[in-house]
Amino acid sequence: MSDKHPEPTAAEPAGGLPEGSGPEEGIPGKPGSAAPSLEEPTTPREPLPPKPDQRGPETVSPTGQATGAGQARMAQSGSYLTTAQGARLHDTDHSLKAGPRGPVLLQDHHLREKITHFDHERIPERVVHARGAAAHGTFRGYGSAAHISKAAFLAKDVETPVFVRFSTVLGSRGSADTVRDTRGFATKFYTEEGVFDLVGNNIPVFFIQDAIKFPDVIHAGKPHPDREIPQAQSAHDTFWDFVTLHSEATHHTLWNMSDRGIPRSYRMMEGFGVHTFRLVDAEGATTLVKFHWKPKLGVHSMVWEEAQIAAGVDPDFHRRDLADAIEAGAFPQWELGVQAFPDNPEQMFEGIDLLDPTKIVPEELAPVQPIGLMTLNANPSNFFAETEQVAFHVGNMVPGIDVTNDPLLQGRLFSYVDTQLTRLGGPNFPQLPINRTHAPVNDMLRDGMHQTAVHRGVAPYRPNSLDGGCPFLAGEDSGAFIEVPVEVAESRKVREAPASFDDHFSQARLFWLSMSSVEREHIIGAYTFELGKCYEENIKLRALKVLARIDGVLCERVAAGLGLPAPAPEETPASPQPSPALSQVGKTWPPDGRVVGIVADAGMDLGAVRSARRAVLDAGMVPLVVAPAGGKLDADGDPVTVQRSFATARSIEFDAVLLAGVPGAGADALGARDAKAGSPGASAATADPRVLMLVAEAFRHGKAIGFWGGADAVLSAAGVPTDAPGIASGPSEEVVREVTRLLGAHRAWERFPASAGPDA
Repeated sequence: MSDKHPEPTAAEPAGGLPEGSGPEEGIPGKPGSAAPSLEEPTTPREPLPPKPDQRGPETVSPTGQATGAGQARMAQSGSYLTTAQGARLHDTDHSLKAGPRGPVLLQDHHLREKITHFDHERIPERVVHARGAAAHGTFRGYGSAAHISKAAFLAKDVETPVFVRFSTVLGSRGSADTVRDTRGFATKFYTEEGVFDLVGNNIPVFFIQDAIKFPDVIHAGKPHPDREIPQAQSAHDTFWDFVTLHSEATHHTLWNMSDRGIPRSYRMMEGFGVHTFRLVDAEGATTLVKFHWKPKLGVHSMVWEEAQIAAGVDPDFHRRDLADAIEAGAFPQWELGVQAFPDNPEQMFEGIDLLDPTKIVPEELAPVQPIGLMTLNANPSNFFAETEQVAFHVGNMVPGIDVTNDPLLQGRLFSYVDTQLTRLGGPNFPQLPINRTHAPVNDMLRDGMHQTAVHRGVAPYRPNSLDGGCPFLAGEDSGAFIEVPVEVAESRKVREAPASFDDHFSQARLFWLSMSSVEREHIIGAYTFELGKCYEENIKLRALKVLARIDGVLCERVAAGLGLPAPAPEETPASPQPSPALSQVGKTWPPDGRVVGIVADAGMDLGAVRSARRAVLDAGMVPLVVAPAGGKLDADGDPVTVQRSFATARSIEFDAVLLAGVPGAGADALGARDAKAGSPGASAATADPRVLMLVAEAFRHGKAIGFWGGADAVLSAAGVPTDAPGIASGPSEEVVREVTRLLGAHRAWERFPASAGPDA
């Protein structure tokens, strides 16, 4: 065989690739060796051959002896999906359950094999949520949950230590923080009754309804396996191939294409438990709930250009923001709340299936009831020992909290412990300091890798008499965790989902109708960008067919951006009542912890700079002085420390920008040294080109801008009208007050003209 091409397989005639499957001339990047069909293929065929530019490793034995076997012998073969042992499968979309609405059965060997292999795919970093940041804090119960849960940590004024890890899903540990992605929001409560882990996301729904599909959605979203690109992105063919063929992903995908996919900060990110849980009160009565984390600073996102700039300028943007805020004493806070529903036999509420993790219950139908306050007040002292080694598990529960038969939740109950065995090197990962419970442990679990406890006694079994019968079983009156004895109806063992899981579009339509005009424009732009990065036209056309089922305007405008025809919807879109609670626009929030850049130089009125800096601090925000060079501005002997230079500052790290006059150009304002300094339009009469860029970007991103000391000349040179919305001028302290007020709305939304209006 040639060095350039692998040998042909049964699916690859010696004549080469199937007709029409070659890449377009001069355009690399085709994801597969054949163009996909518009609809899902249904005729069985052998696996496609590799692309002409690909070749596998030489076929040699473990001791380096040539075997003479063709490279195709190392690849998968056969037309049908099988188990690892070669047994053909008839279903890989549904776990084996006791009836369509029943619990998942331990007998499901296919689920276990599929999830087990997936859990062990990557070592040593997490398969998903590899990129994270974390903090310590406390949770204080309000006592308002006492009527629905006997959990001790929810009682009034009980303080419980917590450790919270935020993360992105798709990227590796070395990826950027600000990519468009779902974020993890995992909280470990070290309660007096044991550890409770609330392992959620910043989006309340998920791509899939059954955990058996989790390897599929992650395989589709991860980098293409041949090139390991693109990193930490969903803007590629395999992701859109999956979500357009698997329509239950539509709702989550729409959330991800909204501003929720690019949060401004972990501190301004909502969190959700995703699933429906069952709470148990002191009398044994049960209530179904959905958990919500509501940030005290409000829910706020980046605009797409900000996210892109930040990924290059500061890929650690979110972890830096969290750590810096805590270090500055601007402790982020979230209220934990629940939506409560009757635990009826149908487990439905207002026609919404509470066991379907792709559905929400609008807050207008079931308001979120606050039950406690979490404050993050300390950064980890060692990233590896704490943030990297923390191990969460949805099965870590305490009396008063139990699970439901949500098939995604049921699979997660198996997966989390299994994946830690590989990632953390054995069964004793709960003994790592960050994972240790604060409750007494007598578990009869012995030995194993990394065993750090020194157990005593001779009888790690029960019943026993040699250790005096210890440990003993606890009763409900002794605080035992006892699963709710939910009745399981007699039924057939099936791989099915209930009929109520079949609606994949009405709630996506609900989300779209609930967005403001500017948020809709952002969604249109996100779909256009993501699909525009796909190679295959049929995948784009298939995505447009999905969008047509959500909204005609959304479909038409994305189609126009792609240069493709907009298909008619296959059926009339639903007409749900919008939920204003889903929009991030139109509310006001405290400015605590916001970052304000103050642009100055040594020749300005430094008294006004000091006054502005003090006013920013007094407002609970973080001032950063930006000057031509680092060091101090001390023309009058009272130094002002510089935190950023014109070379190191960029608009994306500031929520607002203050101009204390017309700063002179930096000595390094040379295009050859700093390309940003080569921007046209600057002159000695205005400012350094990098300041003009900073101001123009801040304006373009809808951020508040304040100025005094003749800095209107800088705005003019940057093309920013001084009378535009969100611009403040006057004495420095008045400017800070007005900018603080403007920050309450997050952005000057009026600067974003929109065509996808609320009636679109």
